[in-house]
Order: sequence, then C-alpha cells, then structure tokens
Amino acid sequence: MASRGVVAAGHPLTAQAGADILRAGGNAVDAALAALMMSLMAEPLLTGLGAGGYMLVAPPGREPVLLDFMVASPSHGDRSPLDAVVLDFGDAVQLFHIGASSCGVYGVPAGIAEASARFGSVPLRDLAAPAIKAAREGIVTNASQALLWQLLAPIAFATPESRARYQLDGAAPREGDVVRDLDLADAIERLASEGAAPFYTGEVGAAVSDWVLERGGTLARADLAAYATLPREPVRVRYHGREVLTNPPPSAGGLLIAYALALLERGANKPDSAALVAAMETAQAERTDAFLDHLHEPGFADTFMSSRLGSTTHVSALDADGWACSVTTTNGEGSGLVVPGTGIHVNNMMGEQDLSPAGWFTHPPGRRLPSMMAPTIVLEDGRPELVVGSAGSNRIRSAILQVIVNAIDHGMDAQPAVDAPRLHFEDGLVYAEPGIDGASLEAAGRSLAWFRERNLFFGGCQAAERHHGTGSFSGGGDPRRGGAVVAV
Repeated sequence: MASRGVVAAGHPLTAQAGADILRAGGNAVDAALAALMMSLMAEPLLTGLGAGGYMLVAPPGREPVLLDFMVASPSHGDRSPLDAVVLDFGDAVQLFHIGASSCGVYGVPAGIAEASARFGSVPLRDLAAPAIKAAREGIVTNASQALLWQLLAPIAFATPESRARYQLDGAAPREGDVVRDLDLADAIERLASEGAAPFYTGEVGAAVSDWVLERGGTLARADLAAYATLPREPVRVRYHGREVLTNPPPSAGGLLIAYALALLERGANKPDSAALVAAMETAQAERTDAFLDHLHEPGFADTFMSSRLGSTTHVSALDADGWACSVTTTNGEGSGLVVPGTGIHVNNMMGEQDLSPAGWFTHPPGRRLPSMMAPTIVLEDGRPELVVGSAGSNRIRSAILQVIVNAIDHGMDAQPAVDAPRLHFEDGLVYAEPGIDGASLEAAGRSLAWFRERNLFFGGCQAAERHHGTGSFSGGGDPRRGGAVVAV
C-alpha cells in the first residue's frame, strides 16, 4: 500500500487522530483539523477553544495561504489589575500575567470552521468525532502532560471554576490518571454541527463575554461579533536552494525567522552556533516599538526585508497528493478563567509580555497580536519538503530556525533535526542545552546560561517531511513536550 502521508504533533493521540483521517482518504488539512480538535482535549493547557492561532496551507497547484485566527485585542475600558505568575523551568524562570484583563478575543472556533470550509474534503463532524469521544470517555495522562500540569498549576488552578474543571480529587492530574471533560465534548460537538456562530454571536459567546466583564476584563460581545478569520499571503524567503514560506505580518515571528534565514544565506553553507546566535541577535534587535507599530501596515514585510537585505502547540501534516498544512495554536498559558458550561478556558494573551512588552492597552481594539507563532513550509522545486512549527513563547523562532538549518544545511532527517540540542539568544544571554558548541560562542564573547538537560523551555517543534526521491514520509516529534509522529 502506498504511503498516504504523515502527521507530527504535540501528543500521540493528537498525531494519531490526524493520521487516521489521512488513512481514510482525507487531505493534510483534514488531518490537521482532526489533530487540532484532539489537541483541545489531549493538550488542554496549551490550546483550547478560547485560544488563537494560524494555519499555513500549501495546496497542490494553487497559491499558498495563511489563515490568521490569532487572538485580537478586546475593547478598552476600566479593567482589573493583571495577576502576576512566575513559572519555573528549572534552569530559567519566566513571568506571565493572568486574570480577566488578560483575556483577548479568541479565534480557534472561527479558524477551524474557516479552514474546513475552504480546504476540507471530509465533513467537520467526522473530523471532530475522535476528539468528542476522547473528551467524553477520557484520556490517560502521560508523563509530558503530567509535567505541564505541575509546571502550570499556578495558572491552571487559579480560580474555583478552573479547579473544578481540571483537578481530580483536589489535585493536579498525575501520570496514569484518566481525565474527562464533558463541557469540552459538548462544545466541540456544537462547533462541528453548528459552525463557529454560537461562539461569536450566539449564547456561548455571550456567556464568555459576560463572565469576563463581570470579573474586570474588557472582552465585549461586540468584540466577538466582529471577529473573523483573515487570509494572508505568506512571507517567502530563499534559503540554500529552497523556498521557505512562513507567517506574515502582523505576526512578528515569521518575519524575524525569514530575516534570520536571509542573514544566514549570506554566510557559510553550514552555520555554526556562533553564526546562529549572531543572526538571532540581529533579528531580535529589530523587534523595536517601531517594528511592532508598523507590522500592521500593508507591504511592511517587503519593505522590512528589502531595506535590510536588499503555552502553545503545533501540528504539521503532509499527504501523498501534495497538500501541506502547518497549524500553530496557543492559549498563552490560560487566564485562569474557565466559563462553566461552555468548554472554554479563555486565553491570557493580553498579559503576555512577549506580545505586549509595553502593555496590552497599546493595541487598538480588534488588532491581531504580534505573535511569535510561525507555521512554516519549506519547498524544494516548488514541492513541500518540510512542514514545521513550534510552541515555546519567545523561543519559537529560534527553535524553528535551528530545525530548518539542521535539515537543510546538515542533512538531518526530521527527527534528528528536532532532537538536536538547541540554543536561544535573548537580552544579551545565550541559553543552551547540553551538546551545543560552547567553545565557538565563548570565543565570540557570548555569555552562556547552560541547562542541565533538554528542556521544554526551548519549545515544542513538530516537523513532517516528504522524501521526494522515494515518495515516503517521516517526521519529528519534539521530546521536550511529548511530541509524536504517525506516518500512514
């Protein structure tokens, strides 16, 4: 039997749900949607119906398109203070903000419905069925998810409603525990049968808005009613004989990845750690207030490139008919606000310092946040060769950059490319996993912060690849976050 394709995702059940759709004859977008809906249950702290994201689709014989269903800024007005939470990654800490004022306008229901209508070949009800079943019957908590429950406990259990939804007998789910979510099952079923309308102009959207407003947020019913998925043209950059497609403005991550790749294109064919950090540093330096202000202007990506050069999860899917789909979604870390009866844990994207370094109130109502998320597709001679994306907050762009370099420049298959040790440059410091070439970095005068072992701090990069010589498929699931690959 000929190979049908491959799905790489952040949980074995997520990948399996997508692969089953490929096996049944669905295309890569169908597979990605089935996987995405399963991730709402299998990876509940990373994504959800109250989240946002992006989907990059390369259909055979047609122009690629980026579907933007990222979180948007809500209405302005009186707001309660944000609640600060510090998460400890073991060798690094990061500050996040939660509470009603951190809640932005969610996009996942709209994105799922739009992608299915535009590109799907399998009815949405059929794609949703495995996720609905899993939510009702329960799934067994694996080691990676148990670690996330422990890490994100200050956020996941911040309110009585979130504790009621997520805790088992008053404690965080542990490895081996069976977790069910009947509200989520009902919500996914409603999305599959009625579309996105109930979540934006119907009773679900009204319930979410009222809940947030009553607790000091500013997410109005009008904000939800005005929301829509937006199609965009991907950013394109040449890199060592390939063409890389990634997330365009107003997202920031894809443009910075493209800029870093263009910088590396000028140098050696196999950039070392020092060259990678130099490219990261140059790209990071461009992320100024002016950069963020101009991201929403038409043509900014072309102007930017030409003037210089002359809590998240991801699904990657490829199929034998030439479809490629890369979709990244995030709930931030969640706001702690779980709205009873809706299946929605509202995002905290307005409290993300990476997205709103000057404060969330600087974004006009309705503006899409300048996310680091960057679903990416690498083309060889116009055909999809590698589909990749990552979780990991501000580390997303460094994770994707390194996987692309590993695959293209070092000839690695997807899994070794994902497994390889990573580094990340930020605020003058190089964070590094064991195995990184520290000598070249120290010789370049870099200050290093070493991690003791591979760590989820460095993202969760999921990659799918097609070997055009044989027509076979493989992939890389990131062990840092329990990633998995299923080829069929």
